[in-house]
Amino acid sequence: MNSVKVVSKILYYIARVLSFFYFVCVALSLLALTTTWGLHIREGGKYFSVNYPFTNTHFLNGDYNIIYIIFFFLLPISLYGLFFLLLGNVFKVFFQPRLFTSYGVQKLRLFYLANCIIPGLMVLVTSFFAEFESEAMVLVVLHFTLGVFAYFLAAIFKQGVKLQNEQDLYI
Repeated sequence: MNSVKVVSKILYYIARVLSFFYFVCVALSLLALTTTWGLHIREGGKYFSVNYPFTNTHFLNGDYNIIYIIFFFLLPISLYGLFFLLLGNVFKVFFQPRLFTSYGVQKLRLFYLANCIIPGLMVLVTSFFAEFESEAMVLVVLHFTLGVFAYFLAAIFKQGVKLQNEQDLYI
C-alpha cells in the first residue's frame, strides 16, 4: 500500500501543476483578449495569438471571432483546468491515512459527475452557436467512460466506508 501512496502523491502533484497551467493559460488569454496586452492579431483580424508574457513569442493561437474564443478556446481550456483539479482530488484520496472515508466518496462523486455531465452539456450548448466537430465527440465518449469507471470506484468506496464504520462499531 505504501507504493500506492507514493504514486498517488506524485500524480496528485502532477495534476495540480497541470491544473495550475491550464488556469494560468485562461487568465493570460482573458487578459490578452480584454486588454490586447500580449495579443497579436494576424491576417487582417482573422486569427489571433496570445504571446508569452513580456515577449513577442506566440503561445496560444486561434480564430479571432467571439464564438470560437468562447466555445472552442476559453471554455475547453477552463474545463481541462477543472478536470485536472478534480483528478488531483481523486489522487489525494489514495494517500490519506484512511482510504475509505466520506471525503473520498465525495471527491470521486464530483469527479464522475463532472466527467459524465459537463462534456455532453458543453457539446449541447456549443451546438446552438456553432457546428461541433465530430472528432470532439471522441473526447466526450472518453470522458463519459472515465466518469463511469469513477462511478464504480465511488460505489466501491461507499461500500468500504459502510464496512469500515461497521467494523469500528465492533472495536
